[in-house]
Amino acid sequence: MQAHPKAVGGVGYDTVEGAVRAQLSKALGGKRGIVEAAVPTIVFTISWISSENLRLSLILSIGTAVVLLAVRLVQRSSPQFVINSLIGIGIGAFFASRTGEARDVFLPGILYNAAYAVGMLLSIVTRWPLIGFLIGSITGDPTGWRKDPGVVRLCTRLTWLLMLPCLLRVIVQLPLYWFGLVAALGVSKVVLGWPLQVAALAAMVWVLARGRTPIQPASPA
Repeated sequence: MQAHPKAVGGVGYDTVEGAVRAQLSKALGGKRGIVEAAVPTIVFTISWISSENLRLSLILSIGTAVVLLAVRLVQRSSPQFVINSLIGIGIGAFFASRTGEARDVFLPGILYNAAYAVGMLLSIVTRWPLIGFLIGSITGDPTGWRKDPGVVRLCTRLTWLLMLPCLLRVIVQLPLYWFGLVAALGVSKVVLGWPLQVAALAAMVWVLARGRTPIQPASPA
């Protein structure tokens, strides 16, 4: 099968694997984006362990995210990942402030990971693996990738690897939530956050490095 390079955002990709590697790296926001997502949670957890003051811990966590956002704006770099983190903290703070329970800061994240895991599992079972739509956005044909069984198999493997961290977070964090172990929830969120995501990305890169599936551009209308 002849390779068909596809230019995306000014960068040429001639294989599915090369395009997905680049898109995954962009989606994670690089090292800085990963750190920015973790720091507010670390601040909340340390504050809660030392003071057990929900209000103070929320203020410090949100304040940290706002400082990180201000730095991004001053540097005129993309604030996307800080904003995502701030939104997540804000939703958690809303839940916790309504119930007065510090553990509820982590409930939205648990629900999010559960929903994401279920959604990805359904996409695999129905043979519409989520990663395939990433490839469709690159080729300009949202569903054309399903015509190639090799691409469907690749997307299925990658979607499994993307789903496993979400599933593991739910399995670990849900019992901690039920028992109200706030400090353990904070530690688990950090440990199962960017380190687990980096591990999953490394596994995906390893899978991608083994193959060279040509990108087929969308057929002219």
